[in-house]
Amino acid sequence: MEKGKRRSALEGVASADRALTVLSAFRKGDRALSLAALAERTGLVKSTIMRLAISLEEQGYLAREDDGAYRLDAEVLRLGMIYTQSFRLDAHVIPVLEELVARTGETAAFYVRRGEQRLCLHRVDSPHLLRMHVRVGDALPLDSSAIAQVLRAFAPRPLPPYVATLDLPIVTMGATDPHTGAMAAPVFGPGDKLAGALALSAPVIRWTPDAQAAARPILAEAAMALTRRIGGELPERPRVAAE
Repeated sequence: MEKGKRRSALEGVASADRALTVLSAFRKGDRALSLAALAERTGLVKSTIMRLAISLEEQGYLAREDDGAYRLDAEVLRLGMIYTQSFRLDAHVIPVLEELVARTGETAAFYVRRGEQRLCLHRVDSPHLLRMHVRVGDALPLDSSAIAQVLRAFAPRPLPPYVATLDLPIVTMGATDPHTGAMAAPVFGPGDKLAGALALSAPVIRWTPDAQAAARPILAEAAMALTRRIGGELPERPRVAAE
């Protein structure tokens, strides 16, 4: 590729990145943002934002208010509706479960709440022969297990005060089966709504303190990554009351 064409392509990519940065500056609850607010949130200079805004307005992504502030326009809604209609949760969850199994060697699963039960929606088994045999579609009680605790704690709005004290991921041993341990972390969807619980399970003989310590940050990272993949956002956790 000639230098001029290569430079033009790189400039185009940079311009697209900046335009997406402007759109991503809008947060839940924003009706419109002033030029100053956009500059503060994006780190871009005002002249650059104004230039990008012209193109975004022409394409229907932004609209300008009478006071000069910017708001998201109808094209964003159209794309959002297309995404919602084409969204498949399993396409995002299964790769995360497979990666968890590859990194930890233990069974990974994704649970959702159905009334007073927890439903195993997706699961990838450990390569070990010794493992807990739960099938996709199995419904288990909302007992004291790590999975059930996550589903109970993060579903209500506002979140109950005790959520502030939870050490995530939650780990339990023998809560559902005396020979099995589990750890779980919440995954959130759009509007900080709980999407489900991402979990690892293993026989207690393999769930040693060292194994738990190694797996916890891996599970926490995976839950955060899955939240981002499905367009979720973390809710604001209650503050711990001062003594």
